Amino acid sequence: MGKVTGFLEIDRQTPKYQPASDRIRHFKEFTLPMSEPEVAKQAARCMDCGIPYCHGPTGCPIHNQIPDWNDLVYQGDWEAAIRNLHSTNNFPEFTGRICPAPCEEACTLNLEDAPVAIKTVEQALADKAYELGMIQPQPPKAKTGKSVAVVGSGPAGMAAAQQLGRAGHDVHVYERESRPGGLMRYGIPDFKMEKHYIDKRVEQMEAEGVRFFCGVNVGVEKTVDSLLSEYDAVLYCGGSEKPRDSGIPDHGLSGVYHAMPYLVQQNRRVGGENSESVGWPQEEIWAGGKHVVVVGGGDTASDCVGTAFRQGAVKVTQLDIRPQPPQRENKLTVWPYWATKMRTSSSQAEGAVREFQIATLDFVGEDGVLTGVKCAEVDEKRQPIEGTEFIIKADLAFIAIGFAGPFETSVMAELKDALKTNADRRGNISVAADDRDYRTSIDKFYAAGDIRRGQSLVVWAIREGRQAARSIDLALMGHTTLPL
Repeated sequence: MGKVTGFLEIDRQTPKYQPASDRIRHFKEFTLPMSEPEVAKQAARCMDCGIPYCHGPTGCPIHNQIPDWNDLVYQGDWEAAIRNLHSTNNFPEFTGRICPAPCEEACTLNLEDAPVAIKTVEQALADKAYELGMIQPQPPKAKTGKSVAVVGSGPAGMAAAQQLGRAGHDVHVYERESRPGGLMRYGIPDFKMEKHYIDKRVEQMEAEGVRFFCGVNVGVEKTVDSLLSEYDAVLYCGGSEKPRDSGIPDHGLSGVYHAMPYLVQQNRRVGGENSESVGWPQEEIWAGGKHVVVVGGGDTASDCVGTAFRQGAVKVTQLDIRPQPPQRENKLTVWPYWATKMRTSSSQAEGAVREFQIATLDFVGEDGVLTGVKCAEVDEKRQPIEGTEFIIKADLAFIAIGFAGPFETSVMAELKDALKTNADRRGNISVAADDRDYRTSIDKFYAAGDIRRGQSLVVWAIREGRQAARSIDLALMGHTTLPL
């Protein structure tokens, strides 16, 4: 906890943003950091709540010891707080930026709609760690002689690789794309997290002995069988990239895309890469001077909104089939779980027109080019109401309604028959139910992250990577000192 009476004396504060008119002119982060004294005051609000739901399974999947490092920040011991944070979280600079903070929803003070600014303190700690030079390589004292291949370098793969490398194993990470980071690099816009943070962690991991092999599409250029023969264990940490089928006919119109190819292409531009990307369309997708419609109400849809504004879109309309949620949830029936309530992302606040209880019926166009999106109001069962149809002008439309599972190519194609006993209805790889043993039915083959649990949060990916690393270390050595 922090100050005993802090929650009574100090109001909740979070960092301010650059004005929307300024931030849409660039793709850099736009949060204005709070000063250290201000962060310490927010940490002081952490109360002696008895049961800290914030770092339980409802609040923080990686079990960050939030009350502990809040107290250390309040006491001014930033170095101890940083060490505490890194004991449970390999990459707090990632989670401090792109995690939606279920910990704050679970905070006891959220019963009064004024939770501790946990995410703010976490990001401040992560950034302070770099300032103090505390992000240093931690190579193992001794090598085990065992080798592990990690397929996929998203947050799950990176977390597992770092843990296994520090345990003394020879770890080789195989990444399909030209740079490590997975969808954390290519799916998350730079205005939410600049990618030099990934680069710094890769440098740290390489200094710890982890080797990265990018541009290798496992299952195509290198088979899983060859990995299983070369390594003592193989961990698959692929992403859930297959877009959910919208059922909306696009009639082959130019200007209708799924969300992820658009985000990947723009992130490649910002990163100075060419536009080629394995599995994505190659044509130029650009929102400048266009009327844009985004179908979907989640984070990916919001990322499309912010990207379109930065490219110079004339107007961005976001369509959500769900009813507009209440401004405030019923705490007694929801807390400490994630609540459905009206939330406005920074991208939506930049000028998006949001429409609720609207079904997207069809994409319309002329001469093969999109000109509009046909919509209708829906009833409580989300069925279109006859007579309410209308058309929204659109030069560009993105479908962002979630993901159905992994692409059924490369790794999944090679292992389709061998993994039949491990595949769920979405095509994900299911493993042991106790979430501590990540082995599949294939000997020496493990799975973790979105490929196992479906699309999820960065905190879940890091937790799964850490737990999978422990499972592998235990299997290889007969004992392990890696944390759960």
